[in-house]
Amino acid sequence: MRTHQLVLNWLETALAAGDLAVGDRLPGERALAEQIGVSRASVREGIRILEAMGMVRAGVGSGPESGTVVTANPAAALSSALRLHIASSHLAVADVVETRVMLESWTGLHARAGAPSLEQAGQLLDAMDDAGLDVADFLELDTRFHVALAEAAGNSLINAMMASLRDSIRGYTLARARNVPSWENTACRLRGEHRAILAAVREGRSGDAGRLLAEHIRGYYRESEPAQQAAAG
Repeated sequence: MRTHQLVLNWLETALAAGDLAVGDRLPGERALAEQIGVSRASVREGIRILEAMGMVRAGVGSGPESGTVVTANPAAALSSALRLHIASSHLAVADVVETRVMLESWTGLHARAGAPSLEQAGQLLDAMDDAGLDVADFLELDTRFHVALAEAAGNSLINAMMASLRDSIRGYTLARARNVPSWENTACRLRGEHRAILAAVREGRSGDAGRLLAEHIRGYYRESEPAQQAAAG
């Protein structure tokens, strides 16, 4: 086992045992090296990896903000990994789309009508009505709307997965926007679909919400398909 993995294992054990919790600070570098039985260089490497994974936030200097704090942000590492794999074509956009359909259909079925995040979802839709929005700003709000809907289902793992997909969703929707025949018409349709989805959730029509989300996600993917691919299909 590589020495930095001992640091990862130590943190996993400490969290599972309840010896550490989110918001707690890790022991100092020297103390941690002595406790685990590795070098300080291995501790530094392990902490860098943990920070990249979204598990800790490493502070510098002295005072209340110094030290390494347990943050537990699983979306950070997942988001970075997904972006890289999509950029390298290791993950096809079609696979991301179908993953979204599975996740978001489930969130539509389980979203709570009175969830606080639905208020945010409504505000995002109001912002999307601004005729002066450019495509990138519109799709940023669009992505945040879908993440807010997922939060309404109250499943922390689904929330993390949707948050991790956020950059990937925004990336492929923006890249493919140039393929739609008329962005104005597409934006108008998307706004109407969003309103219908939110209304279904608020009214407790879970089956409709799940179905509308699936149709909405697949509809944009089909409409924004490059012309040569659409012709081949």
